Amino acid sequence: MPRPAHVRELGLWCDPERVFQQLGPHEPWLVWLDSGVNATRGKSIIAVGHPGSTVVTAYAASGILSTRQLDGDATAVECVDRISAEWANKGDDQARSPNADAGDPECADKGSAERADEASAECADKGSAERADETSTECAERVDAERVEGSCDGRGAAASLFDRLAAALSAELAGLHTVCVDPPGSPPSAVGSAGLLGWYGWFGYELGASINGVVPSASDAPGASDAPGASDAPDAPDAPDAVFLFVDRALVFDHEARAVRLVWCGDDHSQWAAATERSILAWAAEETLPSGAAAPGGEFPSLEFNETAPSRAPRWHHTPTEYADLIVCCQTAIARGDAYQLCLTNRIDIDVHPDPVATYLALRHASPSHHGGFLRFGEHTLLSASPEQFVRVSCEGLVETRPMKGTRPRGGDEASDRALRAELLASDKERAENLMIVDLMRNDLSRIARLGTVTVPSLLVVEQYAQVHQLVSTVQARLRSGLTALDVVRAAFPAGSMTGAPKQRAMELLREFEDGPRGVYSGVFGYLGLDGSADLAMVIRSIVLTPTGASIGTGGGVTALSHVAEEIAETQLKARVLLQVLGASLPTVR
Repeated sequence: MPRPAHVRELGLWCDPERVFQQLGPHEPWLVWLDSGVNATRGKSIIAVGHPGSTVVTAYAASGILSTRQLDGDATAVECVDRISAEWANKGDDQARSPNADAGDPECADKGSAERADEASAECADKGSAERADETSTECAERVDAERVEGSCDGRGAAASLFDRLAAALSAELAGLHTVCVDPPGSPPSAVGSAGLLGWYGWFGYELGASINGVVPSASDAPGASDAPGASDAPDAPDAPDAVFLFVDRALVFDHEARAVRLVWCGDDHSQWAAATERSILAWAAEETLPSGAAAPGGEFPSLEFNETAPSRAPRWHHTPTEYADLIVCCQTAIARGDAYQLCLTNRIDIDVHPDPVATYLALRHASPSHHGGFLRFGEHTLLSASPEQFVRVSCEGLVETRPMKGTRPRGGDEASDRALRAELLASDKERAENLMIVDLMRNDLSRIARLGTVTVPSLLVVEQYAQVHQLVSTVQARLRSGLTALDVVRAAFPAGSMTGAPKQRAMELLREFEDGPRGVYSGVFGYLGLDGSADLAMVIRSIVLTPTGASIGTGGGVTALSHVAEEIAETQLKARVLLQVLGASLPTVR
């Protein structure tokens, strides 16, 4: 039953960081899509999971998809189904096609509804708080039993995940036909804020690779003891390959209008709206930030680090020497004609367990960005200062992607900074790298675009960030009738800027060279809105916190013109600020 949407404009401005500081330390299920420190455009969104919120989680390597309902203690009662081997092993074309009918009866029966009923009917009936422990135990036993039966390559999990997200969006879409706005006569931007309700979360790289038939191995499954950064315990948890929280109530901060809005679905959240409004009015009236918090633009908090403690030293999955050898392997593959470019990545694991809120505040002040994000889903948290937009889809069907390829450090003074910017813009290698990815993204978007609408309005533009200059281009298209933002994701994910070209062969080669899962890194995070809109950023310049510690991904595009030392230095440069806010030892950037 669709619920009407409500929007209440509060008539004041309150910095999102202040609200986050009040909510962040206490909420185990919290999302903040952050437009950045002192932002003057865009929207920041803060949402908190509540009893009854739905969470969908997928693991590509094991082919497991779960649906969770949060209970009164903000824990999750989990019902898990194993995606059928029949669907997972269907032909590659059907499994990977962005235009495949999401409502295909066979797919729906085997990959979603009936499988869910068969696998978890008993769990679904036990949603009360007093039976949560019993339910979780039965679900866990069911997962363990079904892992032993047969095999699944992850494509079924990805396909069924997209089906579930789409079904929930469709079920609530009709509610947007009635948007109740308070006060009456609020501007159109207030009414449009209702469309920001929907699914919030991330798609990890391995889930995207599995869509394209590049199958994760069993060693990539969460908790595999040979996975980079995993502990010796066989059940050590890694972050899910995809997790999405259904947000039916949120705070929207419109930076351009300097307005704060409460947005929610249905009348059952009216008490939440009233209580939240009272709290925000009280916080806005305070003259100072909460005790112990960093003031916006001031010194950011950092974590203590003992460099003599080897357990806390950063562990690079590939040493500089090993990474240099892999760059040569990439260039050999390019010389053979197997690829034009390969985005080779590395992973860093650190045995630290910092406070997620303090760490994110440190990151957003140390590395300001327009697509930051704090996503805490239970025991897993993503902290991102991403500068790269993967894809934005408007409710009118305009699709935009902004691939970012080409990097130089910022200079120590104005003259050297200008020189490094000019060097980036003049580099044949960096320009070629960016152009190859632009061409790849044009091809990806053509699969979902109206004929003749794929354009490149901006090509090879240098953007400045706190630590780096980046070479950025923009590709746009108009979505074909009948397709959705999820079809755009299926067509373009993983992003070409994180794979290389051609995409399929690049992913196959990188799977071999990198020898381990990327995890959330080089995936995407953001929202899929009820009105058909979407805004997803690349998971780069990001930290992932799990019960086993912190992990960071870093990498760069390798071409025939790449210099080994420069590529290694680029990976160290990109990781430097992330290690800094974790209090870890820093690499030497040559």
